Amino acid sequence: MAYQKLQVSRALVVIPSDTVDIPFPGALMISSTTTGATTLLKLIDSAGDFINKGVRPGDIIYNYVSSEAATVTNVDSATQLSVTLAAGITTGNAYNLYKAGANEGCVLYVGTTGNVDLITAGGDTVLYTGVPAGMFMPVQVKRVKATLTTAATIVAQW
Repeated sequence: MAYQKLQVSRALVVIPSDTVDIPFPGALMISSTTTGATTLLKLIDSAGDFINKGVRPGDIIYNYVSSEAATVTNVDSATQLSVTLAAGITTGNAYNLYKAGANEGCVLYVGTTGNVDLITAGGDTVLYTGVPAGMFMPVQVKRVKATLTTAATIVAQW
């Protein structure tokens, strides 16, 4: 009897987003905590060193505190970024910043039953309905969209 072998070497908890692709964990540039609060659409980190670390517009921010994903829209200074996250990222929030474009497609593990709205590595938008808990989805995925996704505890794997 044939069976599918799935052996992964990297994994990342997915934050569904209608606009932000799933980042590849090997493209992690910065893992830090914000040190200041400001107006909307900003991330401030006195230890960020964003310019010297090569942060660019389009790079991906995962804020696990608020379960939100964002992209960098501008590197304002070595310690401040403009971001797409409308509420900004408040003081004391842990975040990870990843280089954009490194995810060429991943498979998903779905931990809680529900629908999964995704964009494939080929650019197709597909809504999978009634995905059972504990399922591996053997589809190469670039993004899990937030609006129609009701499944939870989704893990991207490479």
